[in-house]
Amino acid sequence: MLGAAARFTVAEALPVEAGRFPWATFWTNVVGSFALGFVLVLLIERFPPTRLVRPFVASGILGAFTTMSTLSVETALLAKDGHVLTAVTYSVATLASGLLLASVGMATARLTPPRRGDDR
Repeated sequence: MLGAAARFTVAEALPVEAGRFPWATFWTNVVGSFALGFVLVLLIERFPPTRLVRPFVASGILGAFTTMSTLSVETALLAKDGHVLTAVTYSVATLASGLLLASVGMATARLTPPRRGDDR
C-alpha cells in the first residue's frame, strides 16, 4: 500500500498527455531502481539475515512503487498511436536508466559507514 500510494502521488503530480513521454512512470521506475539497489545492499550486506524484511521492502513497498506493467502498456499505446520513436525512447531510456541507477544505488549503499560494531 505504501509503494502504490507513493506511485499514485507521483502520477498525479506529473500528468501526461496522450502521445507524450510518460515522465511519471519513468521517474517512478528509475527512482525505484535506485532505491532497490540501495536497500538490498544494506539489507544483505549490513544487517543480519531476516526472512521477512527483504521481501517486505523489495517486493512489497518497492514492487508496488515501480510498475513494469504500466511501462509495457504505455509503450504499447504509444506505438499503437503512431508515436513509435517516443515508445522506443521511453523503453530504452527506462531500461538503461534503471540499470544505471540500480548500480549507483548499490555503490552508494556500499559507501555508507558500517553500523557500530559491524566488522564486515
